[in-house]
Amino acid sequence: MSMSVLYVPIGRKTFDLEAGEVQRQKSSEMLKELEVSLIEPEGILTSPDELKDFLKTVQKEKVVTTIYQSVTFADGEFVETLIKEVDAPVVVWSIREPSINGRLRLNSLTGGNSTSHVLKCANHPFSFLFGNPEEAQIRGRLTKHLKVQKVINDLKQFKVGVIGEHPPGFFFSGTNDDLLHKQLGVEVKEVDLMKAFEESKKLTEEEWEHAVDRAEKQVIGLNRNDETVQRFAQFTTYVESIIKKESLTGLAIRCWPEFFNELGAAACSTLSQFTEDGIVSACESDIHGSVSMFILQQLSGGKAPYLGDMVHVNEASNSVVFWHCGAGAYSLAHPDQGAKPGVHPNRKLGFTMEFGLKPGQVTMFRVGYTPEGFRLLVMRGNALDTPKRFNGTSVEVELETEINETLYSLMEEGFEPHYALVYEDVADELVELGRQLGLETIVYKNE
Repeated sequence: MSMSVLYVPIGRKTFDLEAGEVQRQKSSEMLKELEVSLIEPEGILTSPDELKDFLKTVQKEKVVTTIYQSVTFADGEFVETLIKEVDAPVVVWSIREPSINGRLRLNSLTGGNSTSHVLKCANHPFSFLFGNPEEAQIRGRLTKHLKVQKVINDLKQFKVGVIGEHPPGFFFSGTNDDLLHKQLGVEVKEVDLMKAFEESKKLTEEEWEHAVDRAEKQVIGLNRNDETVQRFAQFTTYVESIIKKESLTGLAIRCWPEFFNELGAAACSTLSQFTEDGIVSACESDIHGSVSMFILQQLSGGKAPYLGDMVHVNEASNSVVFWHCGAGAYSLAHPDQGAKPGVHPNRKLGFTMEFGLKPGQVTMFRVGYTPEGFRLLVMRGNALDTPKRFNGTSVEVELETEINETLYSLMEEGFEPHYALVYEDVADELVELGRQLGLETIVYKNE
């Protein structure tokens, strides 16, 4: 996790700076172990003027987050000075009082309380941390905070290529481009679908065969001579050139009806291969689906996410089934069967993915949008080791919360029908992401 973190230890000379310096040094050592690029002063800063002088030496635009430690009590003038100079979100860190039944030596907690109030009134994003640097919970909370800040920073670099407008009536697949960029930092690039078809068909076998070679490494029994496999390779290869030209990091592709009518193949395999290789790809031109997949990918350390409809409820096992026609990263397949090629269940054209997903703990997530703005959905569950429920790709997930209460609540809240899923517990990080972005976050999980 290579990111620039500013560590600002603050104190007043009227308190026990000697005891505070011990905590500053321990804090500095612990922060350096987090594999960040740490920017810090040589000692505790004891006046706003000292803070100003230190900040003159800092490349402020590179700072992703600031850790503001009230080593002792300090008034709001310090943090006010900080946020005028550095725009990054702040972690307010108070440490424990070193002794009781005597002089109040640090009064760090009051300092953190005062600082948090100033940041709240200034509407500046912040988190609070209480404890000493040697405590495991401090390291854990900081690690989660830094993961979230990295995702926020990564979103500012996320550029999704929208290849074709969403199908008629699939309103949830669209977005408000300006608001998406303003609130999440995401950029949208429109790509002409019909031109992509035309240009892809011009490619020679020598140009596209690498895409088939790639698929053969993980798709069991793939027939490289199948015409739909060749169409997949041509289209995938052309999109690779667009990704490179436009610096795209995600895709949202209109997969029907044009793929079947104009290209003569299913889009599912292209979506699957790109997602497997790190370019998250959503079907039906679902822009927010692609953004949701990207966030899960980043928080899980690069694991491939899945996007599916919630199509079935099983009250007996308190579970739901997430399904899609034939898209799913190859590595998500149940290891006993593996990823296999198939045909679209409705259009009967290939090539698609045909497998049930592997079991394991999962987090389900959605960046949603209503006329009131963006919001987040967070759920946690356990992917069951059950047979594939429907043709295409699917996974049965046991929820933490009561199934019918959750189902009715989801419908009454009006969430979109595409749910992103990843094999990692990142629910707490997603809640913190919503808090840092100032977005409404609706959570379904056991506390």
